[in-house]
Amino acid sequence: MTRIAFLLAGIAPLAFAVPAAAQSMDHSMHGSAPAPTPAPTPAPVASPPPTAPAEEPMDHGSMQGMDMAPEPSSCPPEHAAMGHCTPDAEASAKPATGMGTMEMEASSSSDPDCPPEHAKMGHCTPKASSADAMPAMPGMEPTPGMEAMPGMEPMPGMGGGSGTDLPPGDATAPAPPGDWYADRIYPKAEMEHSRHDMMKENGAQTIAFISFNLAEYQARKGRDGFRWDGEAWYGGDINRLTIKSEGEGVFGEGIEGAEVQALYSRAIGPYFNAQAGIRQDLGPGPDRTYATIGFEGLAPYWFEVEGALFLSNKGDLLARLEGYYDQRITQKLILQPMAEVNFALQDVPETGVGSGLSDLELGLRLRYEVVKEFAPYVGVEWARKVGDTARFARAAGEDASGVSFVMGVRAWF
Repeated sequence: MTRIAFLLAGIAPLAFAVPAAAQSMDHSMHGSAPAPTPAPTPAPVASPPPTAPAEEPMDHGSMQGMDMAPEPSSCPPEHAAMGHCTPDAEASAKPATGMGTMEMEASSSSDPDCPPEHAKMGHCTPKASSADAMPAMPGMEPTPGMEAMPGMEPMPGMGGGSGTDLPPGDATAPAPPGDWYADRIYPKAEMEHSRHDMMKENGAQTIAFISFNLAEYQARKGRDGFRWDGEAWYGGDINRLTIKSEGEGVFGEGIEGAEVQALYSRAIGPYFNAQAGIRQDLGPGPDRTYATIGFEGLAPYWFEVEGALFLSNKGDLLARLEGYYDQRITQKLILQPMAEVNFALQDVPETGVGSGLSDLELGLRLRYEVVKEFAPYVGVEWARKVGDTARFARAAGEDASGVSFVMGVRAWF
């Protein structure tokens, strides 16, 4: 009995402990309704961080040159858009968007030199599509395979069988257009007046010009003198009225000889003028009037030349040739050599001129251009009478030759 009492005393605590443990188990594991539990105390809620804007999915169909049409399963659209593969069946039949005027057609697959997969990647252009997509230039007549830009109207005189579309050859050039585009917008009478003024300003204007190539003091042996050589003209580039004058004299004695020419001048080329008119001699000698014909202009290598024939009212025939050259030392300092020779067909004792070469002059002048229109100069001149002219001069008590130191000014306006 004693042993049984000790055994029951040992089992009693275990009997009380088992129900207590059963009450603390999680009854949710058994599928039955859970025992009510007290509500937990709510924890303080922190403000959530700002969320970044949701990134929009990339629209592969709007990418230039990318076609997001459904492709065969061997090349998914997303791979084709990134250039990882090329669709086999539909790539050659679909034009690549964003190619501008060079859009490729399905017929481009017929070009063996430009396979469709190379054309799609922009490595080449099929021959069949290059002419179809290129627009014609405005104003040009379109050729086969080319179309004019919409809304563009051909310019007058272009296209329609005239202008740049003529074949090469020796055919007669087409006539210039007879209509003016500005006449479609502005009154024709006003445009005619404007065109007339424009043409006048570009070659038909009237100009007046006066120049003194020589206006100088001459220091000679025994007696000092003066000399001038000038020209004035009025007109245009083609037709002009020209007045020339030259002469010399001695201080205290007056003019030894002078002449004035009135000439009609006409351009016969870009650099030369033909001249015709009359010449009148002035001075103490006998009066002579000459019919004059001559030329003046710019010879090759920039030589200024002038020549004339003179036929007097007495039947005397004279000739003159002169020229000079401007050698620039600096932009303002210019050395000018000059030469003049005179001839006569016969002796003219009244004027002291012998037949043949009658006299010649050689000069060298150095001028400084203060401005283009005004240039003072110094120099030297040598004059010589030859043949019968020298004989007539000696008979009159004059020297046949002489040297003069000169100082003067060259001007024009």
